[in-house]
Amino acid sequence: MSKIVFTLLLIGFLPLVAMSAEPKRELLWPAGAPGAKGDTDNDKPTITIFLANGANKTNCGVVVLPGGGYGHLATGHEGVDIANWCNSFGVSAFVVEYRHRGRGYAHPAPIQDAQRAIRTVRARADEFGVSPDKIGVMGFSAGGHLASTAATHFDAGDTKAADPIDQVSCRPDFAILCYPVIALDQPFTHRGSQKNLLGENPDKELVKSLSNESQVTSDTPPTFLFHTSEDTGVPPQNSIVFYEALQKAKVPAEMHIFAKGRHGVGLAANIPGTSAWPKLCEAWLAGQGMLSTKTETGK
Repeated sequence: MSKIVFTLLLIGFLPLVAMSAEPKRELLWPAGAPGAKGDTDNDKPTITIFLANGANKTNCGVVVLPGGGYGHLATGHEGVDIANWCNSFGVSAFVVEYRHRGRGYAHPAPIQDAQRAIRTVRARADEFGVSPDKIGVMGFSAGGHLASTAATHFDAGDTKAADPIDQVSCRPDFAILCYPVIALDQPFTHRGSQKNLLGENPDKELVKSLSNESQVTSDTPPTFLFHTSEDTGVPPQNSIVFYEALQKAKVPAEMHIFAKGRHGVGLAANIPGTSAWPKLCEAWLAGQGMLSTKTETGK
């Protein structure tokens, strides 16, 4: 095959290849985050915008919350890698570097930042090329706890707020929870995450309110969960109790517990069996009607 023909073939196929725009990092709170303790980078949570840009682009967006035990953030394999995976099947991703104990912050700073990110994407949906009713949240480990908090603690926004971002809902339209921390004050609780989020001796009612399997209602969005049996850091019982609560509330849910993989596998690319989770998640999103294109919906 000649180089010219090969080049033309490549050019012909380029529109079919998933593409993304250059990521753009912005402050979540340009005027200063609520409860900020200073004016350093630690006090300024950010959102990095990875917009899908190709023939397979959908009008779906997902806010990504990396894990790290509420003490640091695994922004590589649970942030940038996840955003690039989302872009590969046409979903725009928004990776949040939220405040946590390592930056000097505890509750409620993480959920304030997560809710702000969801509101930001919804308020700027036209700019980002997503539909305001196809914006989900995805979290890993402690980021999974934060995502489950966003899925069970939300409001419709304040229509009288001066900031247009505050006027819109922070309820996610779906949730993807990856080996999540869920239950607090239980034998299978990840104690490090609980301590970093709430301190040594938190109020019992606060603990209960953030043990998110107890906060599921019929308004909780459809949820996809995955975990591994070999996860000793955050045992799979966390996903199981949340799934059971979703079932009881009649919320559409899908859960996969794979045999292999330690805690923190990310995309699990080289782990037999567990490496299937990204395709299963993509299929689940399609089944939820989240992967339609702008051409199909007219939005």
